[in-house]
Formats: sequence, C-alpha cells, structure tokens
Amino acid sequence: MARLLDAAGPPRLREPHGTHFEALVRSILYQQLAGSAAAAIHARLIAAVDGVVEPERILALPPETLRAAGLSGNKAASITDLAVRILDGTVVLDPRRLAREPDEEVITRLSSVRGIGRWTAEMFLLFQLRRLDVWPTGDLGVRKGYGLAHDVPMPTPKVLEAFGEVYRPYRSVAAWYCWRACEVYAGAGESAVTG
Repeated sequence: MARLLDAAGPPRLREPHGTHFEALVRSILYQQLAGSAAAAIHARLIAAVDGVVEPERILALPPETLRAAGLSGNKAASITDLAVRILDGTVVLDPRRLAREPDEEVITRLSSVRGIGRWTAEMFLLFQLRRLDVWPTGDLGVRKGYGLAHDVPMPTPKVLEAFGEVYRPYRSVAAWYCWRACEVYAGAGESAVTG
C-alpha cells in the first residue's frame, strides 16, 4: 500500500451526486449502459421532472413519459419502486436518520428495492455517504487491484473479505487504492463509479 500511496497520492473522491435520492436514481439509470446513453436518458428524466428529482415527482410521471425519456420497463419499475419505498419508510434517506443507520442496515434496506443490489448499495455508502469502512468484495476492480497490489492471484469475494480485516476501520480507503492499483500496475481503466 505504501507504493500505491506514492504512485496515486492521497485518496480523492468525486463530489456526491445531488440528494441521496438523485444519486440512487442516477445509479439505477447508469446500470449496464454506456456513459453517453445513460447520460442522455438521465438528462431527459431530469427534464421530465422539471429538474426536481423527488419521489413524489417520479411517481407522478405516467409510464409513457418514462418510456419517452428512454427508460426500459425494468429501469422505470426500479426507480418507481425506490420512490415508493422511500415514501413508505422502507428506505431511509433522511440525512440525520441515515447517519444513525449502520452500513449493513443501509445495504439491507436499499437491496430491498428492485434493481438495487449489494454492490450498488456499497457504492452509495462509499461515494455518496462517504462511509469509511466499506469493503466491496464483489467489485471486480477491488478484487483485481488487491491481487495486483499484493502480488497474489485475484482473490474470490470470500477470501477478499478476510483480507480486508487488516484495513478496518478504513476499508473504503483500501478499496480506493485497489482501484488505483488496476491503473498503476496493469494500466487497466478505472471503475466507472470511481471517476
């Protein structure tokens, strides 16, 4: 890690994306799409809600408006489900209440939303909430980077879980350096979420 610190410098994260709801909507829309296509769909959705991305406004949009913005049926269902679960209290995004929830509780609540899995929830914790002890063992870049940084074969998620214990309570920082290791040691591109 000392070599990575010298090569990559101190950790730097992009600014959070607007409100927590906006960040999650953006995450859903960008899943499995090329950046330019996702950006165009995202921009059309923002225009459809007059720039105010709130659960009530999303739920007020008719299905044909979501389709016209370019959302697939699955993505429309996912952002609608997210909005419903926020309004019914299943998903907590109020900053004060969210600050009191442990990481695993946030992951469990977010994973109850259609289209949001553990990885998306972990990226939300790390990049939007700036939680310091997130260790996304399912992230290919973290797994690959750990192997490169430590000169070992790429670990499985289960093995990586154990390897991360030494970095508690700053596993988010270790994950950031694993992503950097992909660039420094292999010339691989940066994970889409870290840019």
